[in-house]
Amino acid sequence: MDYRIILPPKNLQPFVRYFWVLENNGVADSTVTFSPLADGCPGIMYQQPDKGTFHLSENNQQLSSIFLYGQTIQPAKMVLTGKVSTVGICLQPHALQSVFGIDAHELTGTCVDLGLVQHKKEKVLQEKLLAAASIEEQINLISASLLKAAEQHSQKQDALTSFAISAITRGKGAVSFAELQKHLQLSERTLERRFKQSIGISAKLFSRICRFQESLTQLRRNNYDKLSDIAYENGYADQSHFIRSFKEFTGVSPFDYKKELKEVAENFPVHKKE
Repeated sequence: MDYRIILPPKNLQPFVRYFWVLENNGVADSTVTFSPLADGCPGIMYQQPDKGTFHLSENNQQLSSIFLYGQTIQPAKMVLTGKVSTVGICLQPHALQSVFGIDAHELTGTCVDLGLVQHKKEKVLQEKLLAAASIEEQINLISASLLKAAEQHSQKQDALTSFAISAITRGKGAVSFAELQKHLQLSERTLERRFKQSIGISAKLFSRICRFQESLTQLRRNNYDKLSDIAYENGYADQSHFIRSFKEFTGVSPFDYKKELKEVAENFPVHKKE
């Protein structure tokens, strides 16, 4: 499969981390099972409906051609039937609130047709995307829609939560919450409530996902001699603790992850057996 990342223009960077494109247009129609991973970010996915469709493996629910999803917090499977022609948007952690004006926890672990949360004038986006002549045009259309939505909810971003996100991200998940709460002058309960509204999960779970992502990067790069190296270098108490945490977010052990899954896109691997 052909995978590429496209960085957003400067005016979109406060809301978008990156765009990604995944295609296998040269391959005959097939069925591919993907396993999206927790990365601390919500996002959008668009699959050209005339080429293929996504279903949730758990209940065989067919997804909209363009859908908005919240935080991924546990293993999930998505099945695509047809040809892969997918545009993904990895949003900033706070984007569900700051772009769409919704409480982020409402979408945690699930997704929704993007048209249901868009302004009335933007509900023609799917028609425009289907008529687009190229992937680049699709990305431009989605970008314009995101900018309009962000302008309508410019007062929704929580500055204190954004500070906490930056602190946790910089520390790669290793942060003193007591010091963070003291700096922000927030109680633990208030910080957790505001995090769930803005990000969709608790601050502590967000930090655990950041730590998991750091360990996953090290595993991908084979930058270790023993699994215990990854555990200790990423702040886990021991190898067993690391493996339990890894299985919580992927459903498999680190060894089985490398054996069973193929990373065709960042945090969007496919099952090798498919």
